Amino acid sequence: MTADHFIVMCAPNGARKTRNDHPALPITPAELADCAESILDAGASIIHLHVRDEGDGHSLDVDRYRRASDAIRDRVGDALVIQVTTEACGIYKAEQQTAMVRELKPEAVSLALKELCPDEAAEAGARSFFNELNERRVLVQYILYSPGEVERFVGLQRKGVIPERSAFVLFVLGRYSDDLTGNPQELDSFVTALGGHAEWAVCCFGQSEQQAMARAAAMQGHARVGFENNLLLPDGSVAESNADLVRLAADARGDRPSATAYDVRERFS
Repeated sequence: MTADHFIVMCAPNGARKTRNDHPALPITPAELADCAESILDAGASIIHLHVRDEGDGHSLDVDRYRRASDAIRDRVGDALVIQVTTEACGIYKAEQQTAMVRELKPEAVSLALKELCPDEAAEAGARSFFNELNERRVLVQYILYSPGEVERFVGLQRKGVIPERSAFVLFVLGRYSDDLTGNPQELDSFVTALGGHAEWAVCCFGQSEQQAMARAAAMQGHARVGFENNLLLPDGSVAESNADLVRLAADARGDRPSATAYDVRERFS
């Protein structure tokens, strides 16, 4: 994978939405496998995976992750990178999040810096965990919510808390606690704060998602779309499927070639 390749990630369900939000929200392993096949055909190379408990609530259960991952692998083989989430969602503590990752041994994982390393007191434990994942060649993506947090990420790289090898981050535009909708113009300040210290992708809440993806493509970043953060097409109508949002993001790449899962693995190995 060269610097020009454009990665499209898909986050098809998230931790909070239900079928009351969208009837096509994929939750079961079979539904996630169907979704994986459709987003692969639309241009995605990474699926950001959440699993749910028996009441459709957020879960970090290892067996549920294994069942969902097996269903996706049975359907698409290794043509998608499966990235599991460690999101706390107000339920899990850091030690439960890290224990899940150690037991599951995923190919890829997303880690919210503010959850796994919230302050200086947490840095020693975070250093051990992050470097353990680096040694195991797990594809780690660090989730960052503000330019200030991006600056802290870079500082933690310099201190050796976060390994610099093949670093990958996700910028989040918008919030659950605000009006949801992200502002694509804010992407510039995230990129400036990063200063070229890592590859980056962006996700964006709400109808401005596609604008943010086009901006990311033009700025040599990457895209994460899907029902976790947005249900709407650019015209304000509701998307029928996650694949609709992936297709729009893939079309925004311009002259950049689309990255496959094999390209992603080569880049971050």
